[in-house]
Amino acid sequence: MKLYNTLTRKKEDFSPMDGKCVRMYSCGPTVYNYAHIGNLRTYIFMDLLRRTLKYEGYKIKGVMNITDVGHLLSDSDDGEDKMQKAAREQNKNPYEIAEYYTKVFFEDLNKLNIGKPEITPKATDHIPDMIKYVEGLIEKGAAYETADGIYFDISKFPKYGMLSGIKLEEQQAGARVEVNDGKRHPADFALWKKAPKEHIMQWDSPWGKSYPGWHIECSAMSKKYLGEVFDIHTGGVDHIPIHHENEIAQSETLTGKNPARFWMHGEFMLVNGGKMSKSLGNTYTIAQLEQMGYKPMHFRYFCLNAHYRKKLNFTFEGLDAAKVSYERLGSLLLKHKASPAKTDEKLLVDYKKQFEDNITDDLNVPGALGVLWTMLKEPFSKDIYELALDFDRVFGLSLADYKEEKQELDVPAEVKAIAEERFEARKNKDWAKSDELRNKLAELGYSVKDSKDGYELSVKE
Repeated sequence: MKLYNTLTRKKEDFSPMDGKCVRMYSCGPTVYNYAHIGNLRTYIFMDLLRRTLKYEGYKIKGVMNITDVGHLLSDSDDGEDKMQKAAREQNKNPYEIAEYYTKVFFEDLNKLNIGKPEITPKATDHIPDMIKYVEGLIEKGAAYETADGIYFDISKFPKYGMLSGIKLEEQQAGARVEVNDGKRHPADFALWKKAPKEHIMQWDSPWGKSYPGWHIECSAMSKKYLGEVFDIHTGGVDHIPIHHENEIAQSETLTGKNPARFWMHGEFMLVNGGKMSKSLGNTYTIAQLEQMGYKPMHFRYFCLNAHYRKKLNFTFEGLDAAKVSYERLGSLLLKHKASPAKTDEKLLVDYKKQFEDNITDDLNVPGALGVLWTMLKEPFSKDIYELALDFDRVFGLSLADYKEEKQELDVPAEVKAIAEERFEARKNKDWAKSDELRNKLAELGYSVKDSKDGYELSVKE
């Protein structure tokens, strides 16, 4: 199995350090608002990776954090805590905000058939772990105190930029040093923030009433649950230049080891060719798509058509096409399911090999989807159906539960009136009139099927 490693910028052979168990950390949500479809694409990528690993016979010990404190508005060290801001705007306390949006987030994952990682720790439950981590960095001489917090000293980690390719000397040259708030270098980042009195979320610490920085949370929790070094760390590409770069710096400084062997990142989702963001007002939630008549599986199928390392442009035309394709896929599967015919075993083995060749080549899910479509063109066979369900262990498209929706028949008013008149005749046991009206419907091109409580019209074939 080959996976692309952002750290080395190439595909590498993957095998877990611990035999058959893959230890994997995924950056989770900051639960201050609804997750939009751009966020959810990243978790679909995480899920495809987990499903592929399981398909290949591995067990997974996965951790996905819930950030319910410490994530500042700039993703760096400036501005307000996102939880604090949401609490002020919504007139609720941060814990109520976190509980509500965490619940909605996991409901969205469930709708999209995204498996929940084995461990989902909340940042606020791990304050002592983070304090201990910061104390360790201070003891190493890699952190210092300023008026507003404890900062990591970037000069103590010469390899800074190894993940993103950032050159610190260029950052230094462009920095506005005159407005620096006590930091020794513009790239120094907050491990811990001293809290103003009005800050709702604050804890006792060796540095007074304060709260954690965002980056320290992931390092402390991954170390606690997965150890100093684990197999895979996932997230979105937006995490590469700041969050994950800082995670590596503080983790490797404390332990002497890069925390993850493989760093993997899902690309951005665009909207109509442009950036998607809450500030631009062009984001959509799964609930909003459902209100527009789309199933969560339509969106998941839409995402599966692009490789996780490629930008994906969201348009409603594209989502409509995905909807049509998904429904056609389901319809074809039902025809295979209903067939008593058999398929040659060698052909099935060949399709399975093609499928595995794709998914083990850095999750080439679009290629694997192509294999599925080619296979479904074979003569109808229950064997093809069963193999398609096997493939769906990776796709996660809920194909075993697919039911064909009956299309609402657009019946002319004249036809509807005759059908209703016939229905009344049947209720009155006027069988002669009922038969006469049935024949009239047939002349107009319609069949009628009676039931205990009514009737159903269909176009005559």
